[in-house]
Amino acid sequence: MKICVFCGSSMGNDIRYQEAAARLGEVLAQNDCTLYYGGGNVGLMKVIADKMIERGKEVIGVMPNLILEMEIGHDGISKMVEVDSMSERKTILINESDAFIAMPGGFGTLDELFEIVVLNQLRITDKPVALYNTLNYYDSLINFIDHGVSQGFIRKEHRDNIIVSDNPETLFQELSRHKSIDIKQWIEDIKEESK
Repeated sequence: MKICVFCGSSMGNDIRYQEAAARLGEVLAQNDCTLYYGGGNVGLMKVIADKMIERGKEVIGVMPNLILEMEIGHDGISKMVEVDSMSERKTILINESDAFIAMPGGFGTLDELFEIVVLNQLRITDKPVALYNTLNYYDSLINFIDHGVSQGFIRKEHRDNIIVSDNPETLFQELSRHKSIDIKQWIEDIKEESK
């Protein structure tokens, strides 16, 4: 399975974020996964890539030339795909991967996460997506999404389509048995609501 991991270019302020990244890398390696990621040799990106490399697994990075010029690309990975833009990076990561995990990260991680969530919502793709909720990092985001559901701006089935766990084994199992939602019903619902 080809797993794309969206994650921070920073380490975070708690060593447990790094430990969680290494644990996720270990689980992916145990399940003979290929890692697709942003290609960095910094932050949590480096931690998970290094764990996969240590276990002899394939690691594919995708990085815009502008960022590669900053010399933060990982030299030890199996392959680095150089692209011209962040948009092209996301397109390749989305097209090449079978499933997605968002670890703790910043604006870039959130951008990548929501791009795949929207594509899933519209069934442009139906690949599963998960939040690795280390140290409850995503609790506030989950609460916001739940608020969107309660206010009628986010469909419950789309919220339920996002897998959430702080356990990497659980995340992998849920991703492996994921079943996509039916787009037709919610489209009919929003048409009816808009009459």
